[in-house]
Amino acid sequence: MSAGIFAAMRSTNTHLGHLRDGSSPRHRHRALRIATDSPSCLLRTAEGGLCPDCGNQVHWYRGIEHQPVRLHPHELPTAAVPEVHRWHIGAGVAYPAGDGSPWCRIAHRTLCPAHDTPEHLTQPLVRLRQRLALQTRRLLDDGAFTPPGQHAPAGSRPMPPCRPARPVVDVLGSRYLAKQPIQEIRCVARTHRGTRCLNRVLASRKPHGTWRLTTLLPGRPPVLPAVEIAVYDLGHLAHAEQQRWRAQRCPTHALIPKAADMARDDWEIFDPLLHRQHVATRLPVGAQGRPRGRA
Repeated sequence: MSAGIFAAMRSTNTHLGHLRDGSSPRHRHRALRIATDSPSCLLRTAEGGLCPDCGNQVHWYRGIEHQPVRLHPHELPTAAVPEVHRWHIGAGVAYPAGDGSPWCRIAHRTLCPAHDTPEHLTQPLVRLRQRLALQTRRLLDDGAFTPPGQHAPAGSRPMPPCRPARPVVDVLGSRYLAKQPIQEIRCVARTHRGTRCLNRVLASRKPHGTWRLTTLLPGRPPVLPAVEIAVYDLGHLAHAEQQRWRAQRCPTHALIPKAADMARDDWEIFDPLLHRQHVATRLPVGAQGRPRGRA
């Protein structure tokens, strides 16, 4: 199999005709993108990133259940990929199957040198894993990548404490992204003076939520086993208390249902793909987590 068999299949800008000097224009490869504020995600593709386990490039896609899926950034010949490892992209969504074309995609985890080698890999995939392992070694030697869980050498800066600026919160069976740290979430109710309430939703005389490490998607097995996120869990509180949090009201205004809101609540439905930069993989300082994996 030739060395160029794993060349990327990407869209190109097609130009007709020739330049003024008579030469043919160069075709510049580009990856399709979509604006973050677009109401449609159908063209979303090639959201690049780095694998936290090996440091190699990956592409993030949305799976059929809206879960984030990490794929190798290049298309591969279908004949070189066992059927169980084939993926394809349709309308911007990743599907764990082939589409009948001579090219397919493959999950990065299958090739990731930080994980055990899957059984029955073809020789082209074994060689590709070896190339990725060599790239990881170069990144380690250059100091451009530090594997997760590796202790920092003596004299280096300690890992900064984890204090999520926009924490992920489980409440009323749903997962939300807060706009402020938990202790700064402010009541949205309007006072009798016509101003916004200064009280915080977190109250010292009310039961608090609990930080815990859990899977990326609530109620489902891990899609990416290497990823656990820190979540502020309110699910064990009474239903009325969870409703108070969801309405973003202090204990006083929770007892005054007729009180108007001065501002909109700040909750945002958590999307593990769009909000990757806000995902915390460690418990905050001083937090005592609940058992892992509870959803």
